[in-house]
Amino acid sequence: MSATIHSIEAILVDIPTIRPHQLSMATMAVQTMVIVRMLDTDGLEGIGEATTIGGLAYGPESPESVKLTIDTYFAPLLLGQPADAINTLRVRLNRAARGNNLAKSAIETALLDLLGKRLNQPLHQLLGGAIRQHIPVLWTLASGDTQTDIDEAKRLLAEQRHCDFKLKIGSRPLMDDVRHVAAIKAAVGDRASVRVDVNQAWDESTAARGMAELQAAGIDLVEQPTPMKDYPALVRLAQKFHLPILADEAVADASDMFTLASAGFAGAIALKIAKAGGPLQALKVANVASAAGIGLYGGTLLEGTIGSVASLHAWATLDTLHWGTEMFGPLLLKDDIVETPLHFHNNGVALPEGPGLGVTINEDKLAEYRRH
Repeated sequence: MSATIHSIEAILVDIPTIRPHQLSMATMAVQTMVIVRMLDTDGLEGIGEATTIGGLAYGPESPESVKLTIDTYFAPLLLGQPADAINTLRVRLNRAARGNNLAKSAIETALLDLLGKRLNQPLHQLLGGAIRQHIPVLWTLASGDTQTDIDEAKRLLAEQRHCDFKLKIGSRPLMDDVRHVAAIKAAVGDRASVRVDVNQAWDESTAARGMAELQAAGIDLVEQPTPMKDYPALVRLAQKFHLPILADEAVADASDMFTLASAGFAGAIALKIAKAGGPLQALKVANVASAAGIGLYGGTLLEGTIGSVASLHAWATLDTLHWGTEMFGPLLLKDDIVETPLHFHNNGVALPEGPGLGVTINEDKLAEYRRH
């Protein structure tokens, strides 16, 4: 008789960031995570995380709504069910609840962590095994001040902590953003890849002008320049410029990926376990993208260590990460709630070892930062 799910707890955790993190739609000074703790009848615990950016400014799920969804709707459907029946439980949740992929991602992560601990296998082994143990990670320069960003980029390059940088733009006039980005690229030169994330802030004509300027400045990638569901604009821009576009908010799941690829999009896709509904679902998006010849990038919703590690286990199984990853979320937080933080070095991060996710909650830190 296999163990069944005994209890599920969803905990809101608020951790300050090391600096204000500016996006086109919000500025963050605190990151709120929903930590899921799932116990089975043998006493094993699986953990998961759901995190979003800037409350409801980014998307339809907030940390508070994720907790409500798990407590009120998901837990009653899962309690007493076999803990290792991950596919069956996913079908059960999908039949009962549309969308809510952030909440589903935290649950799928906890189920995988639980299964990994039961089998004494790391999570990536459940996904076919890691191809790489060290994964490249970029850093976002988001102070908004050009010289501050240049100084930060040069310091991180010297420390060999990051050699790829992303800039959040779109909240200022176009040419102000272009001058800011071009100055940073000129300062770091060929030592670093510089990309931009517009977070859907431009219309198509603004994007066309912006991409022409950014292409001339030597920028490597433009993330989601136009509104998320304006697929025709993304396709036209991708075909107009040799500067590649990274689709992010446009693609949540494998169905979105198929729709965009079949419309003629060429470029890259930001994979995110939160958007897709969990690590297994994010890898389905990767399969469709790979079949269409679209580049892969390991994206983040600025998760803490638990959500970042779940993503890393998935990204480690991919043949090629054409554009690396941005799993720097834990570095943006002033503190951590796990016993052993991730090891960032050599322009990337080491995949944790040990069963399941390979991370353990620090109970004192969790108690300190949990919302009461």
